[in-house]
Amino acid sequence: MNLKELSLKLGLSPTTVSRALNGYPEVNEATRERVMAAARRHNYHPNTRAIRLATGRAMAIGHIVPVSTKHEIVNPIFADFIAGAGETYTRAGYDLLLSVVSDQDETRTYRSFKSRGAVDGVIVHAPSADDPRIAFLTEIGMPFVVHGRATGATAPYAWLDVNNRRAFRRATDFLLDLGHRRIALINGLEYMDFAIRRRSGYEMALAERGLVLDPGLMHSDEMTESYGYRSARNLLALPDPPTAFLVSSMIPAIGVRRAVEERGLKLGRDISLITHDDELSYLRNGEDVPIFTATRSSVREAGRLAAEMLLELIATPDMTPPTRLLEAELMVGLSTGPARTLP
Repeated sequence: MNLKELSLKLGLSPTTVSRALNGYPEVNEATRERVMAAARRHNYHPNTRAIRLATGRAMAIGHIVPVSTKHEIVNPIFADFIAGAGETYTRAGYDLLLSVVSDQDETRTYRSFKSRGAVDGVIVHAPSADDPRIAFLTEIGMPFVVHGRATGATAPYAWLDVNNRRAFRRATDFLLDLGHRRIALINGLEYMDFAIRRRSGYEMALAERGLVLDPGLMHSDEMTESYGYRSARNLLALPDPPTAFLVSSMIPAIGVRRAVEERGLKLGRDISLITHDDELSYLRNGEDVPIFTATRSSVREAGRLAAEMLLELIATPDMTPPTRLLEAELMVGLSTGPARTLP
């Protein structure tokens, strides 16, 4: 089926159908949903080559994976984000260009994308505080959306983020309400923006209850299972160990559980644990009842939404950079309970 045939079935002009499929903001949401549903039903795919010739666009979106010995982007959560974004690109007739480069080559790769016209825009992953990529991409005129935010960045830019500060403040409050006062924070790398905000939420909740921060209970590193295990093992060996853990990812949370069970303790009875759960399609937090109490958000949905925002920016380059803040839901699972004195 071609564009003209799809337009006839819908009773719309080919221009309206094309604009709906390509994310133009002047098409109302009801019409866009109707067109997208019809395209799926009739297995319609835009003629990408014709669109490239007509618009001068590459019809591709770039994602750069910087590889180093210590970097959060290696976290497998990235795969679910890419899967969600890819669904949006496919519906709009866009390809996904994935480049794996060293950290020092990331800026050079963005410049190459721009000079070669290889992509129409990029998603920026794993932002840090004062992230220099924001100013650079703005300077070279490359449309972009940041997955996350960059504390300290002053110029307007497009971003989509989870409310990490509120999520971890709420999670800490939940543990405090259960009577916990020795709460350990197993955080990500704290030059990463999400980890800065999560620590801030944790600290705010403790301060509001008049509790003094204990730096010995706060750990920061790349979010691996072994990091969670080592941190929890060392903390549980303290003379005054924590009774609860707040963990930045399901992956180190599994390591924390290993350390807890190694000491003959049980989550939810002897030790409480709350983790951030990105609702991964391949690493589920239980079935009907969550294994871990968690602040939950769908990273796959974040990928879909960030891709939609970027396509809208590409279609309307003069628009004000859009921003979107998602809220995480606190899901009560089997890993939390009232504070108790450890044996």
